[in-house]
Amino acid sequence: MPELLHRLPRNVTAIFSRRNLLWHALAIGLTMLIVMSGFDRSYYLSTRGDSIRALARPAIVLGSTLPIFGTFLLLIVGEVRRIRRITTTAWALGQAAILGYLISCGYKAFTGRIPPPFHGFRMSAMNTGSFVDTSHGFQFGFLKGGVFWGWPSSHATVTFAMTACLIAFYPKNKLLVLLALLYALYIGLGVSVTIHWFSEFAAGAIIGSVIGTVVGRSFAAPSAHQSPARM
Repeated sequence: MPELLHRLPRNVTAIFSRRNLLWHALAIGLTMLIVMSGFDRSYYLSTRGDSIRALARPAIVLGSTLPIFGTFLLLIVGEVRRIRRITTTAWALGQAAILGYLISCGYKAFTGRIPPPFHGFRMSAMNTGSFVDTSHGFQFGFLKGGVFWGWPSSHATVTFAMTACLIAFYPKNKLLVLLALLYALYIGLGVSVTIHWFSEFAAGAIIGSVIGTVVGRSFAAPSAHQSPARM
């Protein structure tokens, strides 16, 4: 468990310092551009098809469960097979996921973004013709909009944090990099047509990538583990 906290204060500081702070600014600026241009609303209206929702719906569950169960499974495999590299990777993914969730919730607590219209996990497509545009709906302040819905998408932030972390560990494993990116894009795009606006996915992808890169590089450093086994 202590390995989960590896360089935690330093990593949190790094996520919000120097060039990385510019990435946060980019996520905010890009969101403003997407919202003000009307793209969020246009994207919402153009993705109301039943087939799109059917393909995207599993992303909600996968994006919530795989970070937990996948990390635990990887940790068990590393411990059972006594492969230090895999064990360290699991702890790194765990820290990236936790930081991704907490940071995204922190942003949500102050932005109060109103989610797109939906019924449960099914988007409401019955009244698209009379749809009132709520894509500009932010409730700035503390906890005015809760931390469950809103900007940025926690699904996207956590998924891209774990993906970037994994890539930092295995940058030369092209197949792993490709599969991780495809998974992240599926989760991000999946929630962007169900429970989130497109701009929330975009911002989550940017912020999550920053988090994952910082965490991944800190754990991948030689001092983070001894005699790592190669994948």
